[in-house]
Amino acid sequence: MNDNKFEVPTIDISCYRSADAYSDSVRAAVATELDRICREVGFVQVVGHGIDDAVLSDLGDALDEFFALPLAVKKEYRREAWTNRGYSAPKSESLSMSLGIPSANQMNDFYEAFTVGVEAADFAELDLPETSYASNNWPGAAPGFEPAVRRYFGQAQELARTLMTAFTDALGLDPGYFDTLIDHSIEAMKMNNYALPEGDTEFTGELTGMGAHTDFGILTILWADQVPGLQVLDLDGQWHDVQPADGALLINLGDAMARWTADRWRSTIHRVDPPVIDGQIRRRRSAAFFFDGNHDAVIEVLPGTLAEGEKGYAPITIAENIAMKVAGLRTGVAPAADLRETARVAAAGN
Repeated sequence: MNDNKFEVPTIDISCYRSADAYSDSVRAAVATELDRICREVGFVQVVGHGIDDAVLSDLGDALDEFFALPLAVKKEYRREAWTNRGYSAPKSESLSMSLGIPSANQMNDFYEAFTVGVEAADFAELDLPETSYASNNWPGAAPGFEPAVRRYFGQAQELARTLMTAFTDALGLDPGYFDTLIDHSIEAMKMNNYALPEGDTEFTGELTGMGAHTDFGILTILWADQVPGLQVLDLDGQWHDVQPADGALLINLGDAMARWTADRWRSTIHRVDPPVIDGQIRRRRSAAFFFDGNHDAVIEVLPGTLAEGEKGYAPITIAENIAMKVAGLRTGVAPAADLRETARVAAAGN
């Protein structure tokens, strides 16, 4: 792993949250810098994001409250096979298989997780499929969990839409271009706990924190402890350690944005492996808010993106793209399509 001259840039997006207080030239400069970062890195740290420190602190406390429960209790809220809601036990998923890359042991990602998201009932006027907008399974055994998570989730929803406005400018699109593609967006948040599974006394070396993968939707907002573990693959095939800066949230692009831009903007490959000290994993927490877009939105190349003779991705809906990736994550079935990201991981160094 080589960390020379690699950094995830930090950018202040206050001008997109308080547009009247800033000039058009300030927003234009931020949009230009976002375009550069999304082309070259695919990860960006944002400050001026507007999410209160108290909300972030309460989110961390909520994760502590739930993940401290006995494993048997947590499993009472386990995720059903067809949903993306509830508890996932350690070693029940393999993120690398979302790219069709098997690990030494098929399901060996040692993190545990709890996922919540928007429900079909949130859009009562629409006939939305439960497969994409499933009901939540809030854990009553952790009474502080739901209110704290809901507060953060609501502010992350606002931030995602602020970022979409900035991305629209950065891509040189007409104002509101994405509005009809995100007005009933699939939005989910996966809260992760990286620690030895209950009953394990020592790290075996055969487990993976979270295998190499890309995120599936438009963008991800990541809150995480300042504990090593997150690694990003650069364009030269080298892995680099990344930790959030003070007060910053990490933002990375997902597959939908990469497909929309024909890889002008990259869906950044990343993985997680917290440090192991004397056979013990240094505990790490994170919460990834996935902003995926409408289930029926078609991902096809954006206007002005392709050069003459250049070939983009075939059109696919948001829901179809997610389903293709999730099959590998949860069942070990490799995606049927050849994925460009798979070749990048295969060629990467350790």
